[in-house]
Amino acid sequence: MVRTLLALALGCALTTLSAAEMLKQLDFGIISTESSQNLKQDFEPLRGDMEAAMGMPVKLFFASDYAGVIEAMRFNKVQLGWFGNKSGIDAVDRANGEVFCQCIDADGNPGYYSLIVVHKDSPINTLQELLAKGKELSFSNGDPQSTSGFLVPSYYAFAKNGVMDVNKHFKAVKNGNHEANAMAVANKQVDAATFNTEAMFKLEARSPDAAKNLKQIWKSPLIASDPIIYRQDLDAGLKQKIAGFFIGYGKTEEQKKRLAVLKWSGFKASTNDQLLPYRQLGLLKDRAKTEADNKLSAADKAAKLAEIDGKLTTLADQLAKAGMAQ
Repeated sequence: MVRTLLALALGCALTTLSAAEMLKQLDFGIISTESSQNLKQDFEPLRGDMEAAMGMPVKLFFASDYAGVIEAMRFNKVQLGWFGNKSGIDAVDRANGEVFCQCIDADGNPGYYSLIVVHKDSPINTLQELLAKGKELSFSNGDPQSTSGFLVPSYYAFAKNGVMDVNKHFKAVKNGNHEANAMAVANKQVDAATFNTEAMFKLEARSPDAAKNLKQIWKSPLIASDPIIYRQDLDAGLKQKIAGFFIGYGKTEEQKKRLAVLKWSGFKASTNDQLLPYRQLGLLKDRAKTEADNKLSAADKAAKLAEIDGKLTTLADQLAKAGMAQ
C-alpha cells in the first residue's frame, strides 16, 4: 500500500513537469530539400554550435519527405525545425508549432524565388511554350509540402494560366525534392521541373556541371525566407534560449563561414504572421480550381466559393492587422 501511494505520488509529480523540463535532448528537424547526406554535412557545424550554446545534446532529424518532419514535430520527436512557409503552416496547425525566427539569405535578401527549369538544350524558352506542349512533356513537381517547389508554382505558374491539375496537363508527372528535380532535368530524365534560387546557389557550388545544364524559363514573385519553428509547449526559458541562439548567430567570422554553406547569413525574429500570405495563396489556388470545376453543380460551386471567400476575407483582415496587406 505504501509503495502504491509512493508510486502514485511520484507519477503525479512527474505529470506536473512540462515536456521541456523533462527534455534531455533537443531534436532539430530538417526538411528534405536534398539528400540527407548533403543536409547532414551542411547542418552539422550549426548543430555543434547550438549544442554547445544550449548545454544539452542536439540531434538532427531527417525524413524522406517534408511530411515526415511535420509528423515528427506533431508527436514531439522533434522540438524545433527548419521549414518552408507551406510546410510551416502544417507545423503550426497540426504539430503545435510556433514561428520564432526566419532565415536571412547569404546576400541579406528578404526571400528567394521559385523557378521552373529545363535543360539548356531544350527548345522551350518560356512558361507559355512549356504549357502549350504539356501533353508531349514530362514534368517533375516539388514535394506537396514545398512552398517554392509546389505551392507557389501551382498558383502563379499554373492556376493563373488555366492549368488546375498539373498531373493531367503533362504527359508524365512525378514529385521530387529540389536537388532531385534539378539533377533529373540536367540529366535529361525529365523535360522540366520546379526548383528555386537558394537550391540553385547550392547546386552551383556542389555540382557546377549539372547547374550549367539548366535553363530558367520562369521565376516567381518573392517568397519570404524560411521560418524556424519550435513547439509551443516548450518551457518559456528554453524557448528564449533557443531564439537567442538563432537570432544571435552569424556574427563571428567562423559562424558566417558555417552559414555560408547553407547560403544563409543569419536569422531574424519572426512570428506566425509570416505564414499569412501563403495561407492566402493556398486559398486562391483552391478558388481558381473550384471555379474551373465543371463537375460541381451551380449550387455546390457557389457554396464552396462562398466558404473560400469567407476565409479570404478573414485572412485579408489578418494581413492588414499585421501590416502585410496585399
